[in-house]
Amino acid sequence: MKLHLLEKDKRYIWHPYTQMKDYEKEEHILIVRAEGMRLYDSKGRVFFDTISSWWCNVHGHNHPMIKEAIKRQLERLEHVIFAGFTHENAILLAEKLIQIAPSNITKVFYSDNGSTACEIALKMSYQFWKNIGKKKKETFISLELGYHGDTIGAMSVGGIPLFQEKFSRLLFSTHKVPSPYCYRCRFGKERDRCKLECIEPLENLLKERNEEIAGIILEPLLQAAGGMIIYPVKYLKRVAELTKIYHVHLIIDEVATGFGRTGKMFALEYGGIKPDFICVSKGITSGYLPLAATLTTNKIYSAFYDDYIKNKTFHHGHTYTANPLATAAAVASLKVFEQEGVLGKISKLIPIFHQEMERFKELPIIGDVRCIGMVGALEIVKDKNTKSLFPVKERIGWKIYKEGLKEGLILRPLGNIVYFFLPLCIKSDELYQVINRTYKILVSI
Repeated sequence: MKLHLLEKDKRYIWHPYTQMKDYEKEEHILIVRAEGMRLYDSKGRVFFDTISSWWCNVHGHNHPMIKEAIKRQLERLEHVIFAGFTHENAILLAEKLIQIAPSNITKVFYSDNGSTACEIALKMSYQFWKNIGKKKKETFISLELGYHGDTIGAMSVGGIPLFQEKFSRLLFSTHKVPSPYCYRCRFGKERDRCKLECIEPLENLLKERNEEIAGIILEPLLQAAGGMIIYPVKYLKRVAELTKIYHVHLIIDEVATGFGRTGKMFALEYGGIKPDFICVSKGITSGYLPLAATLTTNKIYSAFYDDYIKNKTFHHGHTYTANPLATAAAVASLKVFEQEGVLGKISKLIPIFHQEMERFKELPIIGDVRCIGMVGALEIVKDKNTKSLFPVKERIGWKIYKEGLKEGLILRPLGNIVYFFLPLCIKSDELYQVINRTYKILVSI
């Protein structure tokens, strides 16, 4: 008997971040085509892609300029080793990235996903200190509830127990400091009415142990997978100041926040900071093909530049490093930003989006509403006064996800956090539809 595609899916595929038993009596959604922010499935249903297909689809689906760039490149060159060889799009993209990055950033090291972009920064930082003779600097600081990927090194500097605890014995030791989680401030303070008490543990740690610390890694202004935690610019700026005072590297993970998500090309621009490393992926190709890059300074680069015999070379690489098709998509994506004035367009939509998000505050199950750029989050609580959560067994996020599908929305809550990671191509009427449909769902929960 010939199996239907979805029967084959169930028979052969193990999906990520998915308890497969949930699909024992139902099927995954078979997407057959997409346009803009709309996804179309095999049953004729239409869904608004409110999470940009895992936060990467910046310009929407099927953008003609990006598709054409990939087609042109496919006629010329599909892949080539990137050690000792190079190609046009890798060069053009590196130039573009340096132009939009802070002025101290001068070098681009390519890889193929966000986890590896972060691991490369960690390894470069670690080896940098070895190369210049500071051999005690071997550990890193990261934030509780931070997320930097699912490979071993990236998990080691992550702080989400659900993702890390089962693999704890595989991970290397790092220092964790409190997240600047304003809604659930462990110091009992209120946002914008505090003295940044949450940064004191970091400051004390750096003061006492800076000689053994290589660097600190953090997501700028938005801890995404940790619960869409949006924190003050002054916290980011103070972290940057401390890394300069205590001579540790500042690694900024812009994998989720980069390429317009927060209203600026990079979230770090809000603080005007100049980190030692910037990690990018996801939106770099607008989700069309896998690609990542680790951006760094000439100071870092120079510490590896020497006679080969001295073994200061950075021995790291990936088969698909700077893939010609992926870099073609990335160059085209950056051209879309320029030619369509994307950041200017969303600057007009952002205030409307944030204003519409305020409507949710009146609902009894919404404890907190937070926004930055085209990212918004709603924290679901059982009791507003105590900020208590619904029991895990009630699976409130799963219920919202299922109701969202009925309303033509791709909502994929992070536990008790309902969020939007809206594609930058969204139109005002689409924005209102997304908000209204979500409001209808949450009123009924």
